[in-house]
Amino acid sequence: MSRERFSSTQVPPEEAGFLRHLRPRTLEECIGQGKVREGLRIAIQAARARGEPLDHILLHGPPGLGKTTLANVVAAEMGANLVQTSGPALERGGDLMGILTNLEYGDVLFVDEIHRLPRSVEEFLYPAMEDFCVHFVLDRGVHARTLRYTLKPFTLIGATTRAGLLTSPLRERFGIFYHLDFYSEDELTQLVHRSARILGVPITDGGAREIARRSRGTPRVANRLLRRVRDYAQVRSDGRVTEEVAREALEFEGVDEAGLDAFDRELLRVIAEVYGGGPVGVEALAATLHEEVDTLVEVVEPYLLKIGFLTRTPAGRRITPAAYAHLGLALPRDARSQGTLF
Repeated sequence: MSRERFSSTQVPPEEAGFLRHLRPRTLEECIGQGKVREGLRIAIQAARARGEPLDHILLHGPPGLGKTTLANVVAAEMGANLVQTSGPALERGGDLMGILTNLEYGDVLFVDEIHRLPRSVEEFLYPAMEDFCVHFVLDRGVHARTLRYTLKPFTLIGATTRAGLLTSPLRERFGIFYHLDFYSEDELTQLVHRSARILGVPITDGGAREIARRSRGTPRVANRLLRRVRDYAQVRSDGRVTEEVAREALEFEGVDEAGLDAFDRELLRVIAEVYGGGPVGVEALAATLHEEVDTLVEVVEPYLLKIGFLTRTPAGRRITPAAYAHLGLALPRDARSQGTLF
């Protein structure tokens, strides 16, 4: 099984179309993130009553938890157009200027991976967010002069998996901050039922819960697993997704009962067997696994930290006794004598 299929922040085009089909269009249709939804509902109602655009919004959290979905929902609830881009796509100030000057009153500009904005581009955003204007510098040297261009008020929604990498000047210009956390098993079960209804897949409560249990607390993963289980049920069974069919399909895909795929287990096994349980630096770990550091930090580690299989210490990464038990490995002698790994 490919790790990228379930974990990567880069969503293949065919998967992107599939996910768009399943996305909720209103706050009422959204499942999970109750506090975030209620906060957005209040802000949207207040802004609409005043006839003003929303404050700028920063959404941060692990990939696949619904940041893009919420941006689409906010634009729909405000009756506004949504313009989407990403930090890496904005290489020069002119790229951003072209977008900003074409926004209409109340439009929503969604910038994914906003922490990856180049510094030169980011500086154009400061006056745009605060005063709804941008400044052009004309000529050079003693003849240089600044031309102020007024923008129509808009709402910027920034999404990031690493809020700590945002600069203070940019972070402080957002009026609304929300952290998206992993979903509970019950919330994901509801989400799987909803997606199955849209796809026309007959599914039992047990089948939906089995998929939810192995979805890493992430809606994007739950929808992808549902798609794989649907195919398996269609070919190997009568098309109905039961608990037994879901379990067989997910085991066939290499997703275990804790939601870990082959790469997750390989990472834990490398720390256990190559580095004696840790600590190990993330750069050394990435080199051993032939993977990018950012992928480990942003994609793989958050869920392992969440379920208590991995810890971060000043000296590096360690795995816990729970991870040893899950892998079926014996604890190192010093860990058994101390009763812990950290």
